[in-house]
Amino acid sequence: MPRPYTSIVINAPADAVWSYLRDFGNLNEWIPAVKTSEIEGGGPADQIGCVRRLELQDGALIREALLALDDPERSYTYEFVESPFPVRSYRATIRVAPVTEGGQTFVEWWTWFDADAKDEEQLTTTFGRDVFAASLAALRKRFEG
Repeated sequence: MPRPYTSIVINAPADAVWSYLRDFGNLNEWIPAVKTSEIEGGGPADQIGCVRRLELQDGALIREALLALDDPERSYTYEFVESPFPVRSYRATIRVAPVTEGGQTFVEWWTWFDADAKDEEQLTTTFGRDVFAASLAALRKRFEG
């Protein structure tokens, strides 16, 4: 089972970054590829089981369910409910940690998924570089200007 992983350091306090990231419904604010992001049914964005509906800039639709939200660990885990990607299962975690020297933040994002062997390499690149790395770079730009 592939496990693409990406991390970044942001020059901002971990509490500020986590306060922003823990909003499961705000991806359109910081990920350029996401056109719209909303929590289905209008419920709270931190309720386990809530589903966010993402419309991408290219018109693709992704629905993701929040599986875990851990404020003390500054992390959340979610899974695909519906996506255009050829995966049978997909779970991802994003985690925020303080860099104790300098007041920076370490953010890491990874996924594990099941797919046909012929698709694994491309999906690993898509999730690790095209989604996570590009999104974390945009997050850093949001905090650092």
